[in-house]
Amino acid sequence: MTIGVWTPARRFPLCLKLVYPMTMASPVAQSPERVYRGICLVLVFCLLAASADAQDPPIKIVIQEGQGAINNIQQHRAKEPVIQVTHEDGEPVHAASVTFQLPERGPGGVFADNSKMLTVQTDEKGVAVGHGLRPNLTAGEFQIRVTASFRGRTANAVISEINAEPAAKGGGGGKKLLIIALIGGAAAGGLAAALGGKSSSSSPSAGNINTPPPTILVPGTPTVQPPH
Repeated sequence: MTIGVWTPARRFPLCLKLVYPMTMASPVAQSPERVYRGICLVLVFCLLAASADAQDPPIKIVIQEGQGAINNIQQHRAKEPVIQVTHEDGEPVHAASVTFQLPERGPGGVFADNSKMLTVQTDEKGVAVGHGLRPNLTAGEFQIRVTASFRGRTANAVISEINAEPAAKGGGGGKKLLIIALIGGAAAGGLAAALGGKSSSSSPSAGNINTPPPTILVPGTPTVQPPH
């Protein structure tokens, strides 16, 4: 019996070398029945070896939706992660098992069943969705860890999302209005001072000109007062 390097090119000759002593070692073994059995053993052995060596091609995860999404804490709305599992050549992987894992603490959320982990299978297009994602009340960035497995092959990916709380309505607008009014009042005061300085050089009575104070707009409910 000869032992050599196990390669696909040498598989069949090696099978013959392993089985030959059992089929042709004695004159009795040269009968047609023993030869037939030996050939069957060779075929079965080679088929088993080929199936053991055969492996599915590697898989990968392609993130389609959710990367960099901003979730609304007040409205309890979040962007559901969507991924696709494919082979290296881009062919979709159907019925692959996909797990979405949320962080246990800090910014994050829960899925539809109030759990931190969701396991689904890909459809015929290789797509899997983390349905029912809702953000928690903690603002900040968090990561969703995705793991896909198919016939012994695995792939991993990370999706980053952000929980944010929107600013109160009207707060920013009121501040902008106040800033614009102050800038406008300062500009009007500067213009009046410039005009006053120019008039004093050409007319002696220009010094009696009273410059009106700038008008400042403050957001709120207007109040009407009787004339003085």
